[in-house]
Amino acid sequence: MNRLLFIVCLTVLSVGTSVAQELRHNAQYPDDPASAPVADSLKGLILKGEFSDSKIYPQTRREWQVYVPVQYDGSTPACVLVGLDGILFNATTVLDNLIACGQMPVTIGVFVQPGVSYDADGNVLRYNRSNEFDRTDGTFARFLEEEILPMVEQLVTPDGRRVRLSHNPDDRAICGASSSGIAAFSAAFFRPDLFHRVYSSVGTYVAMRGGNEYPALLRKYEPKPLRIFLQDGMKDAWNPLFGEWWEQNLLMESALDFAGYEEIAHWDRGGHSIWHGTKMFPDAMRWLWKGWPAPVKAGASRNDMLQSLLGTGDAHESGWMLLAPDEVPGAVRNRLQHPVTTLLYPSGKLEVSVEDDSNWLLCALVGKDGARSAQEQFYWLHNPDNHALEGPIARDLAFDTLGNLYVATPFGIQVCDQNGRVRAILNLPSRTISALCFTGQKLYIRCGGMIFVRTLKHTAWNPSDGFIKVPSQGQG
Repeated sequence: MNRLLFIVCLTVLSVGTSVAQELRHNAQYPDDPASAPVADSLKGLILKGEFSDSKIYPQTRREWQVYVPVQYDGSTPACVLVGLDGILFNATTVLDNLIACGQMPVTIGVFVQPGVSYDADGNVLRYNRSNEFDRTDGTFARFLEEEILPMVEQLVTPDGRRVRLSHNPDDRAICGASSSGIAAFSAAFFRPDLFHRVYSSVGTYVAMRGGNEYPALLRKYEPKPLRIFLQDGMKDAWNPLFGEWWEQNLLMESALDFAGYEEIAHWDRGGHSIWHGTKMFPDAMRWLWKGWPAPVKAGASRNDMLQSLLGTGDAHESGWMLLAPDEVPGAVRNRLQHPVTTLLYPSGKLEVSVEDDSNWLLCALVGKDGARSAQEQFYWLHNPDNHALEGPIARDLAFDTLGNLYVATPFGIQVCDQNGRVRAILNLPSRTISALCFTGQKLYIRCGGMIFVRTLKHTAWNPSDGFIKVPSQGQG
């Protein structure tokens, strides 16, 4: 009995100690003044409704809320904060405060819930949240662009103010927590033409629908003009089946830093909840909007292949330039009409070809007599969508004189080394890319009916140049 009493007392003491520790820990994060309710005269109004006409997510229904600050006069388009999972983080009160004291611009909040499908009796058939939020592609961003934000711009407040939103990505932020945290990042990463500012709280950068790939992709992609605030706690793990959530957030911060992004991370001792995310929200908004309206700029990656291709400093910021029809050389225009899916290596001793419905490219040995042999899957390409779009991932191929392979894909120009590994990914002005032409140091691409060009530091190799001896990169 004494032994049992001792165990009970020890358990109570242990629980009491942990509670005391948590209370002391929480005391380190007092409420920010911007989290306190404001006078009624400073409170923005909130419009509410339901959206059920989606073509992108058919037969889904979702609630939405639109916050309109008192400072918005309806004559000038306002900045935008898109909040996923509805109004989280005490967001509207924080906006009331920060807008009133000039710590962020006049901003309309657009808060959207994930979709749900119902039967005729109102029973839930399918929750669409993970499909919408955890996917690592631009689908949800397109949903916002084509369906939600245009719907919001048709709204008029009860006092007659038309809701007008800025279309400048520097005037737009997006935020969320957990699955909506990764969704906020994905929307900006795949569509930096829509959003430049991101707040991601306890984001699910784990193996649900490819989120665990992001740290690797960030290290390879040409950096984009994004400002990113990450928040997570060392006890974060809603379901360890999908991976170590805390470690994945650490890997995201490490990759963002390596890739040159303007980022900040707040780490704490919390678990998978929005308690700390709510505490940090005012500071996150101040930091995300600091210096506005100055634009958010792309940084410089420490990726050696990107540095070799683009140079350092501001050399890469010129990016793609849209050409008028009369600015496109005839030979380039002809080449862009005939995408290459089988190409000899610059030495003439290997042949690369596209494998249908795959993210692999095949490589065969070429003998002196021209005979092909020992073909195998060799070049591996990234496929963030996890499936082919309108055919094979690879749309067109080209080599440089160093033996690096340039592959046109909907996710960027993927640059592979001699050993078949993607070392760099160049951003695209459009995912409708259908062909590329690399000549001299000019890389041309055709996206729909438009042709773009940018200058690289590497030199193209073309079959008409004749075979050359390529310096070996080793087995790596």
